[in-house]
Amino acid sequence: MHGDWVVFMPQTGWALSLDDFLVTRMVELAVHMDDLAVSVGLSAPELPGTALDPVVALLTGLAVRRHGQAALLRALTRAERAPSAINVF
Repeated sequence: MHGDWVVFMPQTGWALSLDDFLVTRMVELAVHMDDLAVSVGLSAPELPGTALDPVVALLTGLAVRRHGQAALLRALTRAERAPSAINVF
């Protein structure tokens, strides 16, 4: 999309490509929409695939980095061998 555009985040000192920056914002929106829905007793809204797919890809990649490939595969496919938690935050 805009791979050569860079967003500098002064609060962290990091710089991200615009595409990566936008994906991190989509993660925040998805998580906070769920938080808000739960707080008022509603179901979380369904996200379109164009929003959900990059969010899930980022979270999956972070889970592999944090817990390892085997732990994530087991969490997604084998409840009896899955770790008790596979959170990324």
